[in-house]
Parts: sequence; C-alpha cells; structure tokens
Amino acid sequence: MALKKEPEKHVNHERWLVSYADFITLLFAVFVVLYAMGQSDKAKVEAVVQAIQQSFGMATAGATAPKVNVIPSQSITVIPTLKPEIKVSPMGRARNGQAKSRAEEKDFRQIKSAVEAYLVKQGAQSKVTLEITRRGLIVSLKEAGFFNSGQATIKPEAYELINTIAEVMTQYNNPIRLEGHTDNIPISTAQFPSNWELSTGRATNGLKYLLKNFEVDPNKISATGYAEYRPIADNATTEGRARNRRVDLVMLSGEAEHGEP
Repeated sequence: MALKKEPEKHVNHERWLVSYADFITLLFAVFVVLYAMGQSDKAKVEAVVQAIQQSFGMATAGATAPKVNVIPSQSITVIPTLKPEIKVSPMGRARNGQAKSRAEEKDFRQIKSAVEAYLVKQGAQSKVTLEITRRGLIVSLKEAGFFNSGQATIKPEAYELINTIAEVMTQYNNPIRLEGHTDNIPISTAQFPSNWELSTGRATNGLKYLLKNFEVDPNKISATGYAEYRPIADNATTEGRARNRRVDLVMLSGEAEHGEP
C-alpha cells in the first residue's frame, strides 16, 4: 500500500520579519547606549569648559555646569582688577602681612602659561615673548609694542599689558631685573647720544613704573642697558633687528640670584 504523500508545506514569505525585528531591537539598543554615552560626555565637556572659563575670568552668570578643578584649586588664586583675570599661586601674594614666597620652576611655567593665554585673548602675541631659562622667567617686551622708535617713554596703550604682567610677577619676592636692548643701528640725539643711553633709559623707565604702581621691594629690582651687545637675532635682517629691540623683564631664579650681581 502506497504511503500517503504529505501535502507540500506552504512557503512562509514573512520569516524575514523575525530577523528584521531582531536587527531593529539591537539597533535600538545601540542608539540608546550611544545616546547615554553622548549625554555623559556632553556634561563632562560642559564642566571642563566652565572650569576653563572660570580660570580666565570669563564665567557667565547663571552657569550651571558643575565645578571641576582642572587646575588644583589650592595652587591658584585670582588677580583682582584684571580683565580677563589671570590665576597664579596664592602663596605668592602678600596677605595680612605675610611674606611673599619665592617662585620656583613650576611657578614660572604656570605664570608663562597664564600670560601667554592672556596674550592670545588680547591678540598681543607679537608684542611679548616668554622664555624659561636657568636665569628664571624672561618676559621680552618688544619695542614695537611698548616704545616709539628712538624713544624711552612707554606708550600709554602699552600700560594694560605691562600691568597684567607686573601683577603676576610682583606677587613673588624673586629679584626682578629690567634689561634694555637695542639693535646695532647707531643713535645720536641730544637725549640719547648712543644706544647705551637709549637701552638704559627704557629699562629705567620700566623700573620706575613698577616701583610707583606695584608692591616691589627696591632692594630686589634693578635696571641696566646692554645697547646692541646682547642680541638674540641677526642684526643683518630687518626681522632680526626688530627682535633685538626689546626690554627684558627677568624674574630671577634662586640659582641666578646668587650667581649674578
């Protein structure tokens, strides 16, 4: 007796829906995870941005981002009256009769970073350069930004930059030297018979301004002029001569203080 043939099964054309549903479910889960990660990162980014804004005195009223100590709070403070504000070590500021501390290499790096950030915000990077050497922190004020050619009087529009830099440097008790430099183009005027007088006059005017307007120990500040004899660039080019015409504010390190007169 012949076996009864089973009827042919009907092809299910909707089986793809099962795989499609699984795929949609997994995709949904992926987007949920990505969304959750994105929200977390966004909060962190906002917190970091807010902290940076606060560190440069740009925090806006009503900001709700949580405070994050991008820079350790115990090692910074705010310099008053500066816009934007620069933060430096609170140990350097004399408060309630307490003596100022001495800036070390880590303080030099912090000051350098803070001032450079301020210069970028003000668009004044071409007027000032900063360098840390064995002597300490050297802040070079270029002639074009601070003096008229052949003159030793500080430009009125340069006072804001000088004030900003001086606010930071004078919070410490490190000796400060103002060193005037020129290019090798001779000068011969009634006021400045040579580059010696011009370089010394510029440094001395800077010293007088700091003594008059900031808390500076007269025993720890000095001015000198080197004329064209300590160049940092080639005087054979226009660019080199422009770099050489400068006044250096040197915040001496402990090693340099004992090694220099």
